[in-house]
Amino acid sequence: MRIGSTIYLDHQASTPVDARVLGEMTPYFSELFGNPHSADHSFGWYAAQAVEQSATRTAELIGSDPDEIIFTSGATEANNLALFGFAKRALKDKRRRILVSAIEHKCVLAVSRELQSQLGYTVECLPVDGEGRLILPALETALGDDVLMVSAMAVNNEIGTIQDLENISRLTREQGALLHCDAAQAPLAMNLSFCAEFVDFMSLSAHKMYGPKGIGALFIRRDLQRRIEPILYGGGQQRDLRSGTLPVPLCVGMGAAAALLNTEETVNERNNLRNRRDRFVQKLMALPWPIKLNGPQGKDRHPGNASVCFVGLSAHDILGTLQPHLAASTGSACTSGIPESSHVLRAINLSESDAQATIRFSLGRATTDDDVDEAVSLINDSLEMLASAN
Repeated sequence: MRIGSTIYLDHQASTPVDARVLGEMTPYFSELFGNPHSADHSFGWYAAQAVEQSATRTAELIGSDPDEIIFTSGATEANNLALFGFAKRALKDKRRRILVSAIEHKCVLAVSRELQSQLGYTVECLPVDGEGRLILPALETALGDDVLMVSAMAVNNEIGTIQDLENISRLTREQGALLHCDAAQAPLAMNLSFCAEFVDFMSLSAHKMYGPKGIGALFIRRDLQRRIEPILYGGGQQRDLRSGTLPVPLCVGMGAAAALLNTEETVNERNNLRNRRDRFVQKLMALPWPIKLNGPQGKDRHPGNASVCFVGLSAHDILGTLQPHLAASTGSACTSGIPESSHVLRAINLSESDAQATIRFSLGRATTDDDVDEAVSLINDSLEMLASAN
């Protein structure tokens, strides 16, 4: 995908709004602008119907019911509501331990620290293997009748690892604990239609799946909703779980993006994306430079993700020489700019130098073979430039 003269390979940071999604959203900015919580006139009724349809479409994506979908401002708020909201109401429970995988999104790790400092829970990190998969025997050992919940992301945002949610769920439920899943990166990577069977809470974000920024959703299993303490108080919207006037155009956009992923075309799209990603990686590996791929191979990985280590070089230097011709990132957009190596790369035992040499390239729906070929050529030129400077 090109924006002007720039090849955009940072789709895991954000995707463009699909034109079909934007088309559905547009009327709700102007003609159908009513407040969905206004119950006394048709403008409110139309807006409320649009929100309900969007909840239905989002629910269909993960195999849940519409009344189990709570719209939020994004996955970060959804993660906070799931973890903080449930933990606050469970303070009198005998279960005082919470388990999180070592490669969770920064917001989950940040909430975990607050659950310890503010609420007195014991939070433990679960190890992953060298490709980022949660080590199931370690999870089984850590679980017990004092564990309240486990948080394990479906698809990692840096190295693309797809977790075995079915077996994580099985082990968790055998011990009576609940499972929260940050699935922000999952819709483009895997079929989610079965997920509501295996998880108790699931967080989603529209702008990771060709929808708008500023809107996300939390799936909360119906029987657990009374056990969630809100983190926003006000007018009691969304069954008292998340107050505030819903942004109808954004809700419509999330529902439309979800509906586009609930088609047979999506399977072909993922396969095409995986093939194009593999072409990109193979061409990089053929360059006369020491280059390594971090994370798993094949179908166990987000089809658009390539976490690439340029051994002995600085990722920031490479990206600097690529500007403004190619957009990629050193890691999660939520951690880029923080002067430390990625916690995800440390968790899979990369050395500090290799972590600092890693770039995440993420291809998308509109990435072409020509984009791939030119990107590899630009990267080769960058590496030659840096080598000659040294």
